[in-house]
Amino acid sequence: RASSMSRWKAAAIHLAISGSIGVVVAALLLLVWYPPPYFHAAGADELVLLLVGVDLVVGPLLTLILFRLGKPGLAFDLTVIALLQIGALVYGLSVVLRSRPVFLVGAVDRIALVSASDIAPTDLAQGSTPAYRSLSWNGPRLVGARMPDEPDARNELLFSAIEGRDIEVLPRYYVPYETIAAGLLARAKPVDAIRDAATRDAVERALGSIHATRAGVVWLPLVARKQDMLMLLDSRSGRPLRAVAGDPWGS
Repeated sequence: RASSMSRWKAAAIHLAISGSIGVVVAALLLLVWYPPPYFHAAGADELVLLLVGVDLVVGPLLTLILFRLGKPGLAFDLTVIALLQIGALVYGLSVVLRSRPVFLVGAVDRIALVSASDIAPTDLAQGSTPAYRSLSWNGPRLVGARMPDEPDARNELLFSAIEGRDIEVLPRYYVPYETIAAGLLARAKPVDAIRDAATRDAVERALGSIHATRAGVVWLPLVARKQDMLMLLDSRSGRPLRAVAGDPWGS
């Protein structure tokens, strides 16, 4: 009953509501915007901890501090708390959405996980096909990136890379992945070349889960926002099979 509502009960109710919202947001992150295995590589674990932490702590804590049944202006206080919490949630979601993976790009000698914020709107508008001029909302699209043949274009790309805009964030160079798969396979390394014991064990577990053999798999570095990994590729088609935690530069 409202007449018996204590500040602890009010805070508990607020926490339950906030927790439900947090579960929905976490599900969207894990299942839609940052599908496995890119959740950690793209830094989403830190984002969700911050987002859900603020959602779970700020609102209920303020309710616990300010709630007192019969207090003048209580409705106003609770409205302000709700607006602050909604504002924090909206801002956090905007950061999450700007950082979501939108393209998985095979380029030269690596696979790059590209986030929405990595691609400038002007570069996106120059995508080589309509499919490359929009940003995915349900996980990264697999594409390739091909070096231009013209010397002037290569020089322009070189200077662009020095400025931090390498080929993987320039959709005008995107092509179907299948057209560059052979070039990636030529630069890929065999599983037996992995020297780090922990990485070898992680790869062995991945091979078991995807029912693949060492002979049927090669790997390239997966370059991501937070943590680089190893990307296992089918040794015949070059298609990505599984990202595995490990240092691709020391393996």
